[in-house]
Amino acid sequence: MAGARAAKERDGMAEAVRGEPCWVSLMVREPGAAREFYGALFGWEYADGPRRLGPYARALLDGRPVAGLGQLPADTGLPVAWTTYFAAPAIDELAAAVRARGGTVGVGPLDSPGAGRLALASDPGGAGFGLWQPAEHAGFAVTGVPGAHSWSELLTRDPASVAPFYRAVLGFDARQDGPGRLTFTLDGRPVAAALAVGRARARERGTGWLACFEVADVSASCARVLALGGQVVEEPAEGPRGRTATVADQEGAVFALVRTDVAHD
Repeated sequence: MAGARAAKERDGMAEAVRGEPCWVSLMVREPGAAREFYGALFGWEYADGPRRLGPYARALLDGRPVAGLGQLPADTGLPVAWTTYFAAPAIDELAAAVRARGGTVGVGPLDSPGAGRLALASDPGGAGFGLWQPAEHAGFAVTGVPGAHSWSELLTRDPASVAPFYRAVLGFDARQDGPGRLTFTLDGRPVAAALAVGRARARERGTGWLACFEVADVSASCARVLALGGQVVEEPAEGPRGRTATVADQEGAVFALVRTDVAHD
């Protein structure tokens, strides 16, 4: 079933498409332990990256960059979490659009020397995300294969209420794909989704962008997460894109594992 996954190769200097999910990055307290966890889970190796915001490494899958791991500044109180970045060819304009549409820009825009320009923002519902204007580093070199990013979903109380924000900022059109579920598209092509979560779920686990990583076997990967000291937050089940589970690493950063169904190639 190797054909069930939609692998996408990217030119490292490809022109950024506004709104395209282009990178995921994790900020942790113990980068060394995180490298070991994700290396054992996904087969990642690492190379030093820009240090504009502190120690940072790029995760490599077969030598190709697929994610970033950095260290949280001490005593910030910020959560350990994965952040999905969206391509922003004109990042200052998009940061202004975030503010104009009721969102918040918490960091930047600022330069990451030798890589690009970034900002960290949140939508009106408080869901955090990143904006990335590439220079030498365009983002993912490959997606949709085991060990690489596959998809990102916005977990939010009311998808319809935040859709206009993402349309104004990232150019997303929104397609209703069932009760409480929207698919975000660019030029008719699905790029992300938004899923309604109830009040209890929002209170217990929060809301925000969930990074999903492709795996060959979801159940086996869940067992590996447990063996490495992580948690299974939601057991494997069939979802809109295929078999999926929600897990957390040893510091509590939540992410998803997915075996994409052939229908979504």
